[in-house]
Amino acid sequence: MALDTQVAALLAQLSANPDAPGLADVPPEGGRAMFRAMGQMLDAKDVPIGKIENRKIPGPAGEIPLRIYTPVNAGAGALPCLVYYHGGGWVIGDLDTHEGACRLLANDSGCRVVSVDYRLAPEHVFPAAPEDCHAAVKWVAANAAQIGIDPKRIAVGGDSAGGNLSAVVCQMARDAGGPAIAFQLLIYPATDMALQTPARKENAAGYFLEEKTMKYFYDLYVPKGTDENDPRLSPLRARSLAGLPPAYVITAQYDVLRDEGRLYAEKLQAAGVKVQLVNYDEMIHGFFTMAGFIAAAKPAIADAAKAVKAGLA
Repeated sequence: MALDTQVAALLAQLSANPDAPGLADVPPEGGRAMFRAMGQMLDAKDVPIGKIENRKIPGPAGEIPLRIYTPVNAGAGALPCLVYYHGGGWVIGDLDTHEGACRLLANDSGCRVVSVDYRLAPEHVFPAAPEDCHAAVKWVAANAAQIGIDPKRIAVGGDSAGGNLSAVVCQMARDAGGPAIAFQLLIYPATDMALQTPARKENAAGYFLEEKTMKYFYDLYVPKGTDENDPRLSPLRARSLAGLPPAYVITAQYDVLRDEGRLYAEKLQAAGVKVQLVNYDEMIHGFFTMAGFIAAAKPAIADAAKAVKAGLA
């Protein structure tokens, strides 16, 4: 299968200056600025929304910023909720880089979307991110009435590192006896820190997210000596995935993480969890937040939102 023509054009633009530094060539602050600028160019723009509220909630090591999106035409009363964790390799990304995608997800699903600005590495290494993400969904469940959310209809979701954190939070919530999470949206998730898959070799360079960039992120996020089998790091390595919420898993053919998403979906299914796995044959890692440039991203977001809506019905 060939690359989508718009994806191919984007990759050609990115490779036009081979001497330009990439994310793995600059310090984290520089990478964050690059990712922010790229988001302004590629993320969906001018998406109408019913309401946006910025809040800060207590976290395990200080306040956690949240951004709450209420969809257009939201009726009175409690809405279902999608707690969203942004991607960026646990090092880059923020509430602004995923603004367009969160607006589209809110409108297309009819959910309130709560976007979480969890702590980033290297300032805050593992397990800071999963601790913040778990704390955020616990706060949402405990304060559901205050923010107009039905506590029985809470999903988690995220892309890339955010997909990893979504999978991890579902396991943490199951093992801690709550909060109750009804659905998980895993968008090209990283699920194993050390697994070498065919996709890692096939898509190692030239397809936006590169293997060297993944190594750069891992080195910044994971302290030396950390057990790679820790399921809060590598959710694929959990002893059991039984009892986890139904999942909608998205992968992209030209993505170093493609096989990790598929393997996690298969392990979920083997554990008796209801799973839908969708592979986008012409896409690269990151396409979900490129709806301002890649036309195929909006239908993919709409389909994901439809799955969330059905999962929380």
